[in-house]
Amino acid sequence: MAANYEIDNIDLKILEILLKNAKKPYTEVAKQVFVSGGTVHVRMKKLEDMGIVEGTTLKLDYSKLGYDITAFIGIFLSKSALYDEVIAELKQIPEIINVHYTTGNYSMFAKIHCKDTQHLKDLLHDKIQRVEGIVRTDTMISLEESINRSIQLDPKNH
Repeated sequence: MAANYEIDNIDLKILEILLKNAKKPYTEVAKQVFVSGGTVHVRMKKLEDMGIVEGTTLKLDYSKLGYDITAFIGIFLSKSALYDEVIAELKQIPEIINVHYTTGNYSMFAKIHCKDTQHLKDLLHDKIQRVEGIVRTDTMISLEESINRSIQLDPKNH
């Protein structure tokens, strides 16, 4: 059923509202979009079935949980053919929040959270740089996250 579903402006408005506040009740979303709460629920289910919406997440302030350092790590692989093996190992390191397979200077680019510089050093030395296939890393410590948002959905592109 959802495979033939065409996304329209109502879907985009629903997504835009929920991107700002995923906890907003469907009844409130419905009022803003001028549809019923049931309509919002059905449309969200279709968007989930299509893989456009992938669950919900919490946004944490890691510094308040004792993780004072956010860092980005450029990872150089000895061979790109080792990507699958390397990513399987990196998935086992809980401080790694996300990894992107990239073009450009790095083979991979990772975001991590650490408690302090010693934790970062240990993570790099004892875990990440010991992964077979990683030949070098380049670490950048974030001083501040100035922008963290979703893209604006443009109804004209759908």
